[in-house]
Amino acid sequence: MLKIKRVPTVVSNYQKDEAADVSVGCGRNCLGACCLKGARLPLYSCKKLETTGEKVVVNGEAREPPVAFLESLVLGEWEDRFQRGLFRYDVTACETKVIPGKYGFVAQLNEGRHLKKRPTEFLVDKVLQSFDGNKFNFTKVGQEELLFQFEAGEDSEAQFFPCMPLDAEDSPSVVAINVSPIEYGHVLLIPRVLDCLPQRIDHKSFLLALHMASEAANPYFRLGYNSLGAFATINHLHFQAYYLAMPFPLEKASSKKMITTDNGVKISELLNYPMKGLLFEGGKSMQDLSDTVSDACVYLQDNNIPFNILISDCGRQIFLMPQCYAEKQALGEVSPEVLETQVNPAVWEISGHMVLKRKEDYEGATEDKAWRLLAEASMSEERFKEVNALIFEAIGCTNQEEELEGTKLHQQNTGGSVNQKSNRTHGGPVTNGAASECIVLQ
Repeated sequence: MLKIKRVPTVVSNYQKDEAADVSVGCGRNCLGACCLKGARLPLYSCKKLETTGEKVVVNGEAREPPVAFLESLVLGEWEDRFQRGLFRYDVTACETKVIPGKYGFVAQLNEGRHLKKRPTEFLVDKVLQSFDGNKFNFTKVGQEELLFQFEAGEDSEAQFFPCMPLDAEDSPSVVAINVSPIEYGHVLLIPRVLDCLPQRIDHKSFLLALHMASEAANPYFRLGYNSLGAFATINHLHFQAYYLAMPFPLEKASSKKMITTDNGVKISELLNYPMKGLLFEGGKSMQDLSDTVSDACVYLQDNNIPFNILISDCGRQIFLMPQCYAEKQALGEVSPEVLETQVNPAVWEISGHMVLKRKEDYEGATEDKAWRLLAEASMSEERFKEVNALIFEAIGCTNQEEELEGTKLHQQNTGGSVNQKSNRTHGGPVTNGAASECIVLQ
């Protein structure tokens, strides 16, 4: 059994060493049965995925806001928690730069993120592990860290309820702050939080994440997922999301079409990128796209293959990246130079956003160093082909097309530029002018 001493990032102010947790009564306003009675949160119920809207309806008045309603809700609540001092550091003060080179990797110096961590034994050879209520999980967060409830609605318009009870009988999905943020608006989407689901993809939860990406209506708001063994540090189902007003290098990578499924989902292999991966896009509906990716993830989980997911372009593009860094690290096969940086290639690093813990690494960051880090996490060509063949079999596709896509993937226009030295990109997100319909119900 492979084990590696893992020091997970603190994502909640109530996350601590369980060995020091002596039960003397709660008093923390958590999500446990001790505190849940009478708890209330706003509820955002999004419209059907196939429906597109252009206006928000507030108190019977149709408006055309400058940003999507969900985006204003996320950022408004996030800013409120920032003003209340719930974050462990000011992420807007972290230095950021674009690393010179062809790919435009983004480097951030975030010295506060790795402080005051709790050590734990993390099994890197088990992607599926049972939920353990004795360890930190999201039922232990303070209710003040929760922003709102989020659900997939069945109506043609989104609905917003400013104050709704948390129903223990119908476990709500919630959006919470990450108290150790990587970027502006960094939040967690926790599906059916009271059901205490382990960190594993299921079809319903993955579709909920696509709902959020679509409803946010901003290509600079991405959702990410880390499986166990691919640098998820909490075994309680969650997705991460934040704003970064520039394209990720992963999003700009060229690709080669491999197959198109019966339901119209195109699957391509990434080219000229340090990590091998797959791009899923298209489909007759977003449900088809979600189900196809979920089937692939379930196969990887069931076969103990760690992976990361980036949900991009408002849910229209999904990058699936199987990886092997933690296993190689446990076996002593990662180069010492890479290990010295203490950077773990989770979904954001794999996407090209390098969160560096030491000033010397930030000042000496180069495209070659970023490339080498991600290359260490990549599967070999032979192993990647084997995994692809089994994924295609799992989703019912066998015919591969060797057609080279002649153009790069769609690149979003940032509407501005980031200084090559240290200008911030998160003083507020750049929006694409899209807006979603919403009815505010009292």
